[in-house]
Amino acid sequence: MVSQIITVGRKKYAVGLFWQPTGAGYVARSYAKTLARSVDRKLNLFTEYRGMVGLGARRFGHHVGMDSAAAAVTDALTEYSSFLAVFAVDKRFFLVAVRNGVILEDKIFDKESDARTEYFKLSEIPDWNALFAPSAWGMPRAVERNLSDLLVGSVRATLRPISRVGGGVLSTIILIGFGFGIFYFFREPIQQIVNVQPEIANIDANLAQEYERQVAEKNKELDAEFNTQQQMPDPIVLPYDYLPDPMARAQMCYQAMGFLMQPVLGWNQTYVECSETHVTARFVRDFGTLDGFYNIATQLMPHSFVQEESQDSLLVRATLPAVVTKASLDERDADTVLRAVRSAFQAIDTPVDAGMVVDTLTNGVDTEYLNVVEVAAESKMIPMQFMQIFNDFGGVYMTRCTWNASTRIWNYEVIIYAK
Repeated sequence: MVSQIITVGRKKYAVGLFWQPTGAGYVARSYAKTLARSVDRKLNLFTEYRGMVGLGARRFGHHVGMDSAAAAVTDALTEYSSFLAVFAVDKRFFLVAVRNGVILEDKIFDKESDARTEYFKLSEIPDWNALFAPSAWGMPRAVERNLSDLLVGSVRATLRPISRVGGGVLSTIILIGFGFGIFYFFREPIQQIVNVQPEIANIDANLAQEYERQVAEKNKELDAEFNTQQQMPDPIVLPYDYLPDPMARAQMCYQAMGFLMQPVLGWNQTYVECSETHVTARFVRDFGTLDGFYNIATQLMPHSFVQEESQDSLLVRATLPAVVTKASLDERDADTVLRAVRSAFQAIDTPVDAGMVVDTLTNGVDTEYLNVVEVAAESKMIPMQFMQIFNDFGGVYMTRCTWNASTRIWNYEVIIYAK
């Protein structure tokens, strides 16, 4: 299998991701899971970036926590909404094509001829804002850029497991490996500690006292400088001990989304989303102006924050108020809960995407494994009506809901903590 990673400045980046826009109102993880089923079930990693998901796989050399090179290049060239670029790296050639902010191509080529052919074919598409290619190619309008000069900032697209089971297992493996690494690194000091030390009676008393004094002073300096006093780790916080009431959470999201679902002259609203901490609405320009939008939004949506995706696309975000929390856990096992969820949706003749994952929590000493049932569904019901489906369940938390203005459909994502 051809490696789909590159190394720039001793850091490895993922390339060759399968990119696809998520569409308004879709939850990234659920969409990535559905997309992987239809494209290639071996695609088990995903990243979310600017309304897109990129799918990768461990068989390509990708791993959790690895950054996407295509996303990093797009961030570095943010002044261009459309660009075509090829970079020589690792004796191979990395091609990135971005059109109107959407990543079209993210490819690595072992042969220069193949990369050049692909670049030439794409360059015939009109209206590229910028073209980048090796100067030796002699491509018209193209300039050469060094990839290492672009990959210098933080990257907002990091690979995560599509199924959270794999992430938990990987975290456990990394933790065990880290413990073995620490033991190997300090094996000689440990051996010295357990070995029998010479009796103090065989050492000059004055020298022994001076040595002990110097050791004590050095230990005090180290304690002061590095704060090496041993501390007990914080206890693991179990999320189901602090869950908002499902109906109160649904009511809060509905009201907050209504707060941002305000008509703004000359701008069309595409979707509104309620996440765990914020509610966000997206507006696309029709015939309005930026000044006009800000003037109206200031009056209709005070205390909200406006982010300009482009001159024709705006995100309006508001912080959700705090909700009283309580401990809640479904006392049934995860398989029983999953079967009950599917039965509940069958009773109302509504399709549902439901499955079970295992989340792993650790503080470096203790580890907790949580059985979580994940539920994703589309519905015409408003949040308060939809959450009534879960009245007979414990440990329920609606992590996200979205409203698609074009289809007028709600998209929900709910998790249930089971025993």
